[in-house]
Amino acid sequence: MTATARPQTTEAAAERSQVLDTVMNVIKRIPFYLLVVVIAVYLMFPFYWAFRSSITPDADLFATPVQYFPNNPTLENYRAVLSDDNFIRALGNSAIVAASVTLLALMVGAFASYAIGRFTFRGRTPVLYIVLAMTMFPQIAVLGSLYTLITEAGLYNSLWALIFTYMMFTLPFTVWVLTTFFQQMPKELEEAAYVDGATPFQVFYKVLLPLAAPGLVTTGLLAFIAAWNEFLFALSFTQTPDKFTVTLAIFRFEPQTAGGFEIAWGQIMAATIIITLPLIILTLIFQRRILAGLTAGAVKG
Repeated sequence: MTATARPQTTEAAAERSQVLDTVMNVIKRIPFYLLVVVIAVYLMFPFYWAFRSSITPDADLFATPVQYFPNNPTLENYRAVLSDDNFIRALGNSAIVAASVTLLALMVGAFASYAIGRFTFRGRTPVLYIVLAMTMFPQIAVLGSLYTLITEAGLYNSLWALIFTYMMFTLPFTVWVLTTFFQQMPKELEEAAYVDGATPFQVFYKVLLPLAAPGLVTTGLLAFIAAWNEFLFALSFTQTPDKFTVTLAIFRFEPQTAGGFEIAWGQIMAATIIITLPLIILTLIFQRRILAGLTAGAVKG
């Protein structure tokens, strides 16, 4: 009787100990989960508030007490924005400019990164640090000189002015990031390709460039986002509504329903949601390659 009770007591004590350990582990993780929740709310709340404002009637936007979700949601703000010809034209302008900047930055940046990362030549290190230094200048510091160049070249109030000026801050970033990718690729790949009779361009195009795909996707998406969201150069180098980008179109938004000095915040928030959706969609589509590009090079192999 006693011999049977002892194993049962031991098993019960072990189970209690296991339950206690589980409870303690959960308690220890509570601060971590609370921190995750706080960060998520902090990051997502502005976007949620913009969406909430976009579906709220103008009369209820500033109602008290605050309505965290409108009692009478409406899509009228979206209808007004999407029927605005200037805003639709601005969407097209931003798509053209951002896509052009991304493609040019990747084309030029890939060649430059291949040369800097794979070839040894005098002045290679200073060139790399000059490229890095270009990313440190604030846009406002070079605005005056760029304005002179753009006006003398006859590009003022054109999409070409935006494409060329946006390249100033997307190209150095692209070169710097892709150089790291090319530097970390094994030299045996090149040597094997040269033994098979490949030219340097074929080695770059057929061997190394496909391996740099995660870096190309990551830098390309970041360049697209930077060009899509840019405001200062768009404000400085465009003048007429037919050349506005989306950021400038929202800044100079002329609501269809508001009059006098009234600001149609609902329509502005609807426009903000609309221009944010393409970036979210692109990020979701390429999320795996973005993750691979951001983590590549973290461990040498």
